[in-house]
Amino acid sequence: MTSRREFTKSSVAAAAALGAAAVASPLEAMASLGSRRREQLLADTGRLNGWLTQLAEFGKNPQGGVSRVAYSDYDKQGREMVQALMRDAGLKVEIDLAGNIIGRRAGSQSSARPIAFGSHIDSVPEGGNFDGTVGSLASIEAVKTMQERGITTRHPLELIVFQNEEGGTVGSRALLGELKPSDLDLGTKSGKTIRSGIAFIGGNPDRIDQVVRKPGELAAYVELHIEQGGSLHADGIDIGVVEGIVGIGWWDVTIDGFANHAGTTAMNNRRDAMLAFARFTDMVNRVITSEPGRQVGTVGKVFAFPGAPNVVPGKIICSLEIRELDDARIASFFERIKQESGKIAAATGTTFGFQNTHDSKSALTDPRIQKAIAEVASGLKLTSRPMPSGAGHDAQHMAHLCPSGMIFIPSIDGISHAPKEFSRPADIGNGANVLLRTLLALDEQMGA
Repeated sequence: MTSRREFTKSSVAAAAALGAAAVASPLEAMASLGSRRREQLLADTGRLNGWLTQLAEFGKNPQGGVSRVAYSDYDKQGREMVQALMRDAGLKVEIDLAGNIIGRRAGSQSSARPIAFGSHIDSVPEGGNFDGTVGSLASIEAVKTMQERGITTRHPLELIVFQNEEGGTVGSRALLGELKPSDLDLGTKSGKTIRSGIAFIGGNPDRIDQVVRKPGELAAYVELHIEQGGSLHADGIDIGVVEGIVGIGWWDVTIDGFANHAGTTAMNNRRDAMLAFARFTDMVNRVITSEPGRQVGTVGKVFAFPGAPNVVPGKIICSLEIRELDDARIASFFERIKQESGKIAAATGTTFGFQNTHDSKSALTDPRIQKAIAEVASGLKLTSRPMPSGAGHDAQHMAHLCPSGMIFIPSIDGISHAPKEFSRPADIGNGANVLLRTLLALDEQMGA
């Protein structure tokens, strides 16, 4: 039991603090009280992890992961669950013309620009249960916590669950006006085109140009995500403060040789596209690793034609991907790969053709948001460190619209895009709390 003397001492101390604040103004005193109340907020991590388990049922596969590809029935069912959670958290929910789920919450200053945050819930085929979903559901949890604690932010809040992130960040690119009519006719893993997929989830592909946002329309954007690499887990770091998101270049590479009988065509008379491909793959690795840095290059897909064991391959179509935080270096590596391909072509009697199929420009995160994330983590007694993102994210595109930032939590053993992808419930809770308090810190720090 608290003694009267102790109660009086604490009351005097509290009164003194309030009195000091009141010297400036009653409004500043109330703001000080509000700040202290915000600093004590914690998300309900048990509830959040329960939601993750529920969402994992949509597209659950025998391997233990999920196949909830964009525009599938499972994707639509997962989106319905997410919308119900958003409404329960007090958000006004709509599906925009691009198919993104938007949840809005009014702020106390109606003229202030919204602070946006969110992620995605679609997966790769036979993917994991945490990529994208952690950030999306933690965003809902942040709003639900504010609702339960009676917190009203100065800025309006805009929670965005982007559609088809895994198929090329389609939803966030739509906000930038980067989707061309030809993009809408591309096929997806669901069997639908992007155009028919957008209609399937409630958007309108014929009016997609109307979702384009103007730079500066939003005050900030923040995204929580699993690292998808192993560095945080290996080093025992709680939170990654993302400095920037790599640019990504994709090319389809066509190698033309000459198909001929495998038994009667002498080795020195062959124009073997497969031999040229083998040398090409090795060369890409050599060029990419020839300079220090975190750049990566991957040849991840290949088709051989005519594809028979007794025919010298006459054509190969393969993929090339280059990722780097500096777009100029991506272009430089690509030019070197093209030059080296010419040498392989001359030696093997083949020709190489390159078709660019996708570009995501690199994006640096905002130093103010980096600082806010690091300070929030420190206040929660969590370790953190700055780091780049080697994976592409919706934040990469949002950074071209407004100041943006990303929060990473550890992925166990660095596994992602696979059924064994896993982040511990405690790490998910840490990320949710950092997201919640970062949003509140930005609400105080960012201009209207």
